[in-house]
Amino acid sequence: MHHLAVLVFVGSLSAANSSIPDYSQTERSKVPDEFKFNVTDLFKDEAAWRAEFESLAKLITVVDGLAKNWTTTPALTAAMFELVNEFNERGDRLHAYGRLQSDMDLSNPAYTRMQTEFQNLAVGFGAKTAFLAPDILQLGAAQVSAYLKAEPRLAPYRFTLEKILRNREHTLSEKEESLIAQVGLFTDTAAKASGLLKNVDLPNPEVTLADGTQVLLNENNFLKYRVSKNSADRRTVVEAYWKNLRKYENTFAALLDGEMKRQVAFARIYKFPSCLEAALFENNISPDVYRNVISTVRANLAPLHRLLKLKQRMLGLPELNYYDVPAPAAPSVEKLYTYEESQHHILAAMAPLGDTYTRGLQRAFAEHWIDLYPNKGKQGGGYSMGIYGTHPFIKMNYSGRYDDMSTLAHELGHSMHSDFSNAAQPFATAGYAIFIAEIASTFNENMLLTEALKTGTDDRVKLRLLESYLERMRGTIYAQTMLAEFELAMHEQAESGQPLTAEWLKATYEKTYRYYMGADLGIVKADDTIAVSWAAVPHFYRPYYVFQYVTGMVASSALAEAVSTGGQAAAERYLTLLRAGASKFPLDLLREAGVDMSTPAPIEAAIKQFDLLVAEMETLYARLPTPAQ
Repeated sequence: MHHLAVLVFVGSLSAANSSIPDYSQTERSKVPDEFKFNVTDLFKDEAAWRAEFESLAKLITVVDGLAKNWTTTPALTAAMFELVNEFNERGDRLHAYGRLQSDMDLSNPAYTRMQTEFQNLAVGFGAKTAFLAPDILQLGAAQVSAYLKAEPRLAPYRFTLEKILRNREHTLSEKEESLIAQVGLFTDTAAKASGLLKNVDLPNPEVTLADGTQVLLNENNFLKYRVSKNSADRRTVVEAYWKNLRKYENTFAALLDGEMKRQVAFARIYKFPSCLEAALFENNISPDVYRNVISTVRANLAPLHRLLKLKQRMLGLPELNYYDVPAPAAPSVEKLYTYEESQHHILAAMAPLGDTYTRGLQRAFAEHWIDLYPNKGKQGGGYSMGIYGTHPFIKMNYSGRYDDMSTLAHELGHSMHSDFSNAAQPFATAGYAIFIAEIASTFNENMLLTEALKTGTDDRVKLRLLESYLERMRGTIYAQTMLAEFELAMHEQAESGQPLTAEWLKATYEKTYRYYMGADLGIVKADDTIAVSWAAVPHFYRPYYVFQYVTGMVASSALAEAVSTGGQAAAERYLTLLRAGASKFPLDLLREAGVDMSTPAPIEAAIKQFDLLVAEMETLYARLPTPAQ
């Protein structure tokens, strides 16, 4: 049996009849505190936040006094870096306080104002310290090296200094950098407007299901009902949702067009030949790595198509439509997991990493790091926010399904990464790169499944859980690569001086979708309803972000296999990766952990694993005494 065996939860912790609280239409203030994270761990109240904001604003006035001749001695150079470090560390806490509360209640404008106030402060500080990189470049590599030897206080900033020197060709003058910093006041306007349009201002459509139930299609209900057992309901929900977005397709297109133009402008200002090279340069990742992901996945679509054909058979459909793809096809196993049960299973799954890791998980549960259930006005989805000097915060929208437990494990992976890195690294190198970030999260998903046929042999349960994991793999390795290819096409369109109109975006997205999903091969039947899906992807406002989901899952798959088969030595290599933060470039950290993402090999291995799991599903399905549905 390959290492990704199926986790079967049976026995004394069965939760088939568990009641999962529903606060989705409950005002935030009325949700019990035990299910909300405690932002007072950052600041006691808004008055404390305001006092810290004012104090930090005064810190900016210190810059002028330190700036004069700051590179003339190692001690003065260290003092300047310590000032910048202090501002950024304290600023992260200010930002987090407003962001966390805003996301828990999008309708409350007070927290949006706090975020805007801090953004203005941060931009002002950025403009004030725009001389840093130009002055270090003028100081030169030899003198920087001498300063590092002479002044121990500069040690935490060694890698920062090395990156500044490496960035010589792409650094502007002090005056130009100051102007660019001022532009930061509005560079995220398109992203904010798109998010507000989709999540707040866009009226949600109401649909009537086959049984007469009327459903308001907010994001949580869309995610819930698009996987309905009834194919007609799936079609009703998915078509209504996308057609509703399509009413505003020109506005969404204008926002995305503006964002692509901004990214192109910044790439050219900083003398990069393309947005792709600009986005990857900071982490020293070759564009070949990005293109390798696309070409390798594109060449290995057969396992995906094999899964889709199996889903069609299991669903008993004459054809598989695009709205059927996310629907569970395995036999119904109505099993819900309470929060307490999820804690138990996650702790058991992560035991191979040792007591230090599991104690960190126990702290997360006991100290209320997690905002668990959806509430009225709460942003959908989930994330972990690591804050230096305190614990991470996790946003969830938990409904008790296995997928929710897996998502909790995923976000806890991020939180443990932050916790380990913050404990081992100074602030300057604690904030790990996004390229590394998704490894820790998907590693935990792997380990949740690697808990492996220990206590049961129910083929229906195994089939359901195996399908759930394969759906995550499909949604990451294949779907995110598809989005990465579409994003590359958007940038190339903008770089050629052509606009991103709604028609171009729809046509390009639909063509890409049809290729990956095998629509022209008869695998999935798709019409142009799906073509507006690009409007719902917030990550396009973060240049070349989505491909890192793919590389993260691929690398975590290899690392999970190593931990599952390699014992304590492999576990320690993985924990060393978590502790490393951003002390080295991502590809170097991964090579030290045993994974080389500059080659196709890890991607091919992950896809081979995907294919093996599809084969296992086929075997399990064939063993069932009756059809799955």
